[in-house]
Amino acid sequence: MNEPSTTCLQLGDPVLRCHALPVDNVAEKAIQATVTLMQTVLTASQGVGIAAPQINVSKQIIIVASRPNQRYPNAPLMAPTVMFNPTFEAVGTELEKDWEGCLSVPSIRALVPRFKTIQARYINVLGDLEQMQLEGFVARIFQHECDHLQGKVFLDRVDATVDIIAESEYLKLFN
Repeated sequence: MNEPSTTCLQLGDPVLRCHALPVDNVAEKAIQATVTLMQTVLTASQGVGIAAPQINVSKQIIIVASRPNQRYPNAPLMAPTVMFNPTFEAVGTELEKDWEGCLSVPSIRALVPRFKTIQARYINVLGDLEQMQLEGFVARIFQHECDHLQGKVFLDRVDATVDIIAESEYLKLFN
């Protein structure tokens, strides 16, 4: 396992373009340490989600933690949820374009098409399989973080470069 980072890797770091490995044992000491570090980095960054590759750990771990904050003022509130080996299937074919940013791509926002509703599956912190239907912004976070596990960033999903703007311009949309 790579040496974990206490800050988010930035676009261009090769780890962000690798496929992450599945987690075999959620109780493993190194895995638990990774989760703790991910929680710390996520809280400090005002993000709404994080994936292990963003802290230089190429393992299939994400945290989804939707909450209103300066970066996402209209985000719904949910408890931070640690998810191992996450996967999803679209529920229907409806795509929705909305704004995304990324802790690994600072100062940039883009309109990204994502499935509006998904059926998510993951292993929880107790090692049990969980399934839940997610929609809207929380489904968007889940898909965004799963992309990190496949070596993708949100800019890879943009339909056209005109859908990419500076964060300063994005923030004007809410004033």
